[in-house]
Amino acid sequence: MMSTASVLFLSLTLFACAHQPSVGIAADPAVMTKAKQNQMTADQALQVLKDGNARFVSGNTVKRDLPAQVKATGHDGQFPLASIVSCIDSRSAPSQVFDQGVGDLFVASVAGNVVNEDILGSLEYASKVAGTKLIVILGHTHCGGVKGACDAVELGNLTQLVGKIRPAVNMTPDVHGSDRSSKNHHFVDEVAENNVKLQVKAVLDKSPVLRDMAQKGQIKVVGAMLDVETGKIRFF
Repeated sequence: MMSTASVLFLSLTLFACAHQPSVGIAADPAVMTKAKQNQMTADQALQVLKDGNARFVSGNTVKRDLPAQVKATGHDGQFPLASIVSCIDSRSAPSQVFDQGVGDLFVASVAGNVVNEDILGSLEYASKVAGTKLIVILGHTHCGGVKGACDAVELGNLTQLVGKIRPAVNMTPDVHGSDRSSKNHHFVDEVAENNVKLQVKAVLDKSPVLRDMAQKGQIKVVGAMLDVETGKIRFF
């Protein structure tokens, strides 16, 4: 029969092992603070997103205490490191694909990740008022909004939305044959990338506030594409 001391030692050992982080999973980081945000450059924010996506792809995502982060950001405020304009696609949720926590990202989502006046105003708030230094326009492969634009879909309010993507369709040359419909996924993905590039340009062309900040080196606006088959994000 084991002694009382031996039983206690074994119990403590098992408890410690059970509460250790899984191998390859980082410890829970503190939430973003104003001081951290002030010190972070656009390039550093971009690297944080790249590192986060690498963790997402590998499965070694950070183990976070989300309730604690809710409490911290609710009490001390939010100081996100970046703003993301993404598609509504369920496979491209920015906080997941970039492996970020509560309070780390501003996110504006709309089918086809297009930029309009409301989103521009949101980005101006995020950068000029709330202090983020990086804006990412995030497109993705097999995008339904882009497919709709390729097929010139007409359906209620969706008609005007896909119309905003049509310039990307028109500027894209034939890819893998002359089929320019949604059936040609190579063409669709090329249009999606061109659409991201046009939306990056739209941010700088249509917002004097953000253009001025970019020219002064206070922020960066970049495009990126998510491969929904692998989860990997490519920046350009």
